[in-house]
Amino acid sequence: MNASARFRARSLRSFKPFARVAVLARVAVLALATLFPATARPAAAAPPTTRYQIAILVFEGAEILDFAGPYEMFGAANCDVFTVAASTRPVTTAMGLTVVPRHSFTSAPKADVLVIPGGHVSDVRKHSATLDYIKRVSSRDAITMSVCNGAFILASTGLLDGRSATTTYGNLERLGREFPKLKVVRDQRYVDNGNLITTGGLSAGMDGALHVIARLFGTGYAQAVALGEEYDWQPEPRLARGALADGEIPELGLSETGDWELVRTEGDTRQWHASVKGKLKITRVEFTQRAERALEKAGWSKRARAGASAAKATGSRSEWRFTGRDGKPWTGSISIEGGAKAGEPLTAEIRVAKE
Repeated sequence: MNASARFRARSLRSFKPFARVAVLARVAVLALATLFPATARPAAAAPPTTRYQIAILVFEGAEILDFAGPYEMFGAANCDVFTVAASTRPVTTAMGLTVVPRHSFTSAPKADVLVIPGGHVSDVRKHSATLDYIKRVSSRDAITMSVCNGAFILASTGLLDGRSATTTYGNLERLGREFPKLKVVRDQRYVDNGNLITTGGLSAGMDGALHVIARLFGTGYAQAVALGEEYDWQPEPRLARGALADGEIPELGLSETGDWELVRTEGDTRQWHASVKGKLKITRVEFTQRAERALEKAGWSKRARAGASAAKATGSRSEWRFTGRDGKPWTGSISIEGGAKAGEPLTAEIRVAKE
């Protein structure tokens, strides 16, 4: 064997370990592909042997995402999902969608989970047959989950008395006022009381459904369902709408003062920044006075800016202090640029931050 041949032989021998690694890697990939085939729904690759019965309450004016989101998640988890209402007559849900309930309260099979959506709930929360059905299902140790302001329907049964509950962001205070026997939670996307679960608004119902799926089948299975639905589910939710700092900004009641475009509204639980632009129907001085009266009515107190007199603080920017919903000190500011005369463009921004 000449020198060139010996070199090639040594080179081939030296690469054998890497070749073995490459082969093992290909085997591993094939094994993973067998375990997790590229299906539209990874959860369907290993459906659970138990098919739970999931009842989805529908009614006139029910919010579509509140019931359709959980329906999709439970269906993807291989549960037997059905809609239920007082009768099987078609109902018109929010935005004009017509739904024909599969079952009435009297014909519905025994449910393992009952989902109560929100929407136009003022009538259904007083409907005795609906409330009786909810209580009857809940008495069988089923999991009952409300979504959005569906919490008002569930609370109307009395089942939430002495429990913690949440609802859609804009109804948190109202829920506490109307049902003083329950404890309102604003910093959680859903609240689990065992057999009673309440969620925040709209998409939070999908998080609640995946949480229930995790309870029934395990977290890994729920994660697979979420991946199949291309939904970014977090077993420990990071977003609780009611905890965001925009809730510290009072209603200024300025919609009638001009034509406005929302430019920015963003932040987190410790700070928020919102700005609008438009043309005033009143003078800038009148606009500023209205805004500041609204802040004072909300309990804000003005402070002089460093290096500026109190009189100057009433100009294009004013700074404030107030006590937040958490009982802690917060600061705020409102800035106004332009709009010296009625009809001229104006930009206004308000900021809040926890001290």
